[in-house]
Amino acid sequence: MVRGLLVRGMLAGLVAGLVYALFAFLFGEPSVDRAIAFEEQLAAAANEPPGDELVSRGVQSTLGLTVAAVVYGVAIGGIFALVYATAQGRVGRLSPRGTSAVLALLGFLAVYAVPFLKYPANPPASSIDDTIGQRTGLYVIMVVLSVVLGIGAVVLRERLLAALGSWNATLVAAAAYAVLIGIAMAVLPTIAETPADFPATVLYDFRLASFAGQLVLWAALGLIFGALVERAARPRALAGRG
Repeated sequence: MVRGLLVRGMLAGLVAGLVYALFAFLFGEPSVDRAIAFEEQLAAAANEPPGDELVSRGVQSTLGLTVAAVVYGVAIGGIFALVYATAQGRVGRLSPRGTSAVLALLGFLAVYAVPFLKYPANPPASSIDDTIGQRTGLYVIMVVLSVVLGIGAVVLRERLLAALGSWNATLVAAAAYAVLIGIAMAVLPTIAETPADFPATVLYDFRLASFAGQLVLWAALGLIFGALVERAARPRALAGRG
């Protein structure tokens, strides 16, 4: 059963990755092009020679984007399927589609939305190249903390169910997560490297497209995976009735 879920999760992730790639190409790449144009203007003003382009911009924004999105989607889909296998039957009386939708929402919040609040996505030329290692490390720490605290909140809710009931246990667990993640955000250093003359609209459009793209990815993953699982469960349900 887990193997079947894993295959469906990877398939759903593949389709979700393609959907995300299309969304990013239509709504994210224009802001990237504008950021690159700003970077080229700065280089021209400083009389800096253009750097060597190992991969053309056209390939980066089409084939490169699609391959990266599909690989990411398949990986997330596989992990999502394993989480679903663990959570199945433990999320109230929800159907497979409902369970998948709830897990996708929680995954989006823990893996992307909450870390985004502390370390939002930045387009080219809006940060210093020398700090990419530091920024990547801090972002990974934020993601890990968010996921671990999210799992802890789920465990806390399960332990409080008998004493507080479903609604109150959920509120207490969510409040505990919010407090602890708030402390983590306060402790981790803030990175503010965006030049004062960087176009605000480019930064806003890029971050909005990045956030919306991830929302589209997780929504597609949850809906497609839920539909695949529910469809596979129907023959077993009919066989059980017979």
